[in-house]
Amino acid sequence: MPVDWKTVPRPETIGQELHDLIRELFPFRRSLTGDGVRQTLAVLAREVRLEVVETPTGTPVFDWAVPREWTLRDAWIEGPGGERVLELADSPLHVLGYSTPVDDVVSLETLREHVFTHPDDPDLVPYRTSYWQEEWGFCMSRRRLDALVEGDYRVRIDSSLEDGSLTSGELTIPGATEDEFLLSTYICHPALANDNLSGVVLLWALARTLGRQRLRHTFRLLWSPGTLGPLCWLARNRERLDRVAHGLVISCVGDPGPLRYKRSRRGDAAVDRMATDVLERRPGSKVVDWQPTGGDERQYCSPGFDLPVGVFSRTPHGLFPQYHSSADDVDFVTPEALGTSFEVALELIDGVERNLRYRNLSPYGEPQLGRRGLYQSIPDGTNPEAAYLWLLSLSDGSSDLLAIARRSGIPFDAISEAAAVLEAHGLLERLP
Repeated sequence: MPVDWKTVPRPETIGQELHDLIRELFPFRRSLTGDGVRQTLAVLAREVRLEVVETPTGTPVFDWAVPREWTLRDAWIEGPGGERVLELADSPLHVLGYSTPVDDVVSLETLREHVFTHPDDPDLVPYRTSYWQEEWGFCMSRRRLDALVEGDYRVRIDSSLEDGSLTSGELTIPGATEDEFLLSTYICHPALANDNLSGVVLLWALARTLGRQRLRHTFRLLWSPGTLGPLCWLARNRERLDRVAHGLVISCVGDPGPLRYKRSRRGDAAVDRMATDVLERRPGSKVVDWQPTGGDERQYCSPGFDLPVGVFSRTPHGLFPQYHSSADDVDFVTPEALGTSFEVALELIDGVERNLRYRNLSPYGEPQLGRRGLYQSIPDGTNPEAAYLWLLSLSDGSSDLLAIARRSGIPFDAISEAAAVLEAHGLLERLP
């Protein structure tokens, strides 16, 4: 069923709203586990009815297990003169993710062994984590580290690793069928606007919009920590994964770079074909083939599941200079990019919703279109009935509307509209 675009906010309006939401969420100390994720989900739940799902520490998840929950309360470094040379209050990036607690006095030489800096830019603070290896550490700019004087430094990280849970947010929007469209994003990064608060807020905007539509597919939306969150979801839903007909991982959609789609492992899934059709109409956009590097699509598309899940983004993580650093801030993402990303993502979803299969109910010879008002009695060279003829020719149940559009060279929207007309005249039958 088509999206009612009259109910959809304009790109410039939604873009500014999403940018403001990123600004609100930016200070929360998100990680693989912990209250930062819960705080973020609580803000999203003000307008979208999320179900918060907690997976306890120690839960086996395929080849993984849910780790202990990390809580970070405060952190700082004091110099030899008692001055603070680094404070958590300035940025969540200043502490190594999942750092163990420390309260000690160390030499500058020892401190340097526990400080991470950006490999390329001396003025940026990097984002670093140590989920699976226990150690303590800080992150700061190379320029600040180099300016530290010899002496003893008081280091304190007030953190804890205790039994708790991994937190995800889920939403189901019922459709007319049990065929599911999965939309997923990761929510575990602190103080990074493009990677990936942009995906978090875009999925929120899609949830709010889709909740107001009459949908053909049932939509399953997931906000979860990267890698482990999707694996937990897959484990919980293993008996119903055959319902997932389409899927998108949404990430890095707020930067000014070109729109980009990465195909699923299958390469020719319906969502892959529709994304190609939609992005071809957007100059400068890119469609790339599957590769087993990237984000959460690696879990959905792993060979045991092989779900039809692609990636919708702008500049992917790792390919923009601001990646995993303090430069990926609120000013790096733009309302214009967010608004266009929302519009195009919704176009892609709408296309999949409208990409139906039909059967010709008058297959023995060509039906008389003229008496139905569908054929020019005096041709003027515009050939408006071409879409009807292509549909009648290829609607044998084996080709969907997008396949017919691509083969005929007629835009998908025109083919979709023509199919609705032929169905109304009793010449086509919609298939399940």
